[in-house]
Amino acid sequence: MNTRRTVLLTLSHGAVAVAGFAGGIYALPILIAPDAPTAEQLTAATAQALFKGEFRRDLKDSDALHWGEGAVTVTATTVSLLGRLSPGPDYKLYLSPEFVETEADFKRLKGSMVRVGDVKTFENFVVALPAGVDPAKYAAVVVWCETFSEFITAAKYR
Repeated sequence: MNTRRTVLLTLSHGAVAVAGFAGGIYALPILIAPDAPTAEQLTAATAQALFKGEFRRDLKDSDALHWGEGAVTVTATTVSLLGRLSPGPDYKLYLSPEFVETEADFKRLKGSMVRVGDVKTFENFVVALPAGVDPAKYAAVVVWCETFSEFITAAKYR
């Protein structure tokens, strides 16, 4: 086998392996995601709404792979979304004292935020607030990907 053919085969197989790995990282969270909350669960979670906000796709650090859209509701015990998030691994929900729309702002304020919990579904979610967390002390909800340090989306609720 000649050297040129060996190099081309190595590069093509390498490119396919990289593409497959990247596709797996993207697809795995979708494949293992639990069922989204039912309409009844969302209705119950939003019935006692203290605050409302909206995830929008047009935030500064949102892009084609990192976005959220839909209505966010904050109660004394839960944060819920009636909408969608771009799929991804290791999403965490935070309450922030200020609205953020960039990774730099998130990193600057992370020490003053409270981590609420994991977001495991990409269409609608209900995440329970930790005991003792008062959502009135915060102004925004942020979804952040811990594994890749990526800003996903945020919503100002007060």
